[in-house]
Amino acid sequence: MDFAFAPKSKKTNPAVESDTIENVIILGAGPAGLAAALYAARAELAPLVLTGMELGGQAAVTNVIENYPGFPDGVGGAELGGLFQQQAEHFGARLVMDAAVSVDLSKKPFVVSTYSTQYRAKSLIIATGASPVHLGVPGESEFVGLGTSYCATCDGYFFKDKKVVVVGGGDSALEEALFLTRYAASVTVIHRRDAFRAGAILQKRANENPKISYILDTVVKAIEGSGKVESVNLSNLKTGAESRLPTDGVFIFIGHHPNTSLFTDQLKLNSGGYIETDAKMQTSIPGVYAAGEAMDSIFRQVITSAGMGAAAAIQAAKYLETLE
Repeated sequence: MDFAFAPKSKKTNPAVESDTIENVIILGAGPAGLAAALYAARAELAPLVLTGMELGGQAAVTNVIENYPGFPDGVGGAELGGLFQQQAEHFGARLVMDAAVSVDLSKKPFVVSTYSTQYRAKSLIIATGASPVHLGVPGESEFVGLGTSYCATCDGYFFKDKKVVVVGGGDSALEEALFLTRYAASVTVIHRRDAFRAGAILQKRANENPKISYILDTVVKAIEGSGKVESVNLSNLKTGAESRLPTDGVFIFIGHHPNTSLFTDQLKLNSGGYIETDAKMQTSIPGVYAAGEAMDSIFRQVITSAGMGAAAAIQAAKYLETLE
């Protein structure tokens, strides 16, 4: 969740226009945004990073990242994000905890407005990431914070010695299921298919964990309770049989959607809402680049997002040279 923008709302006071035209503004402070900030800072562009309300993106709420090079024993997501930030700031990146409410790419310099300030930039790197997909079933939104969660690292502690379910079948679902076994008495993984998409190592670990069980070919139809989550209603997709499973918590990991709503009518997006770029991270507007999960629906890894962010910053520096 690399939110670097906020939903549109009525502002009581107009944004104050900054006197400075920035070389590059980076939207987002996940691996893509912070890697872009590092490379742009080393190019002496003094990048301005609008972080949104969270630092580190989705990686920051991952308990342990085991596949980022240089950390053979793994590294905590928040720790890795902190190191990214420290390195970017060391070379001159400026991080501002603020969120864009509008972006105007029809004029140059580009205009990025937050609740309080209107910024102008010669180039822009979009690294706004993605957010969890919701089930869209009755009870889901009503019980957010009362048993429904999209982050095991954030909320797992509150389910000590309780029964929880995890919905999903990819890497994130099994990673979070394994993490939840630290606290929960039992973890039931519910998946709509008869096989998991998660990697072989994760599946092996989950299969060997006595706290984890599975319900396959099944979807959650509703989340129910009185004041808090107490059960889920299930439907088997092959037999049509319906059942009720008592549970204290529901953790949902069924995918993500890109945070690109600010650019819907300004940049070329694909059918999934991801920003389309060329191999050099260039969007449909010269001087505007995108990196990480705002444009990547395929790899979605910390290392690939960081690499894309670095590439975007390199190309932004080259673009700025052409302006001179």
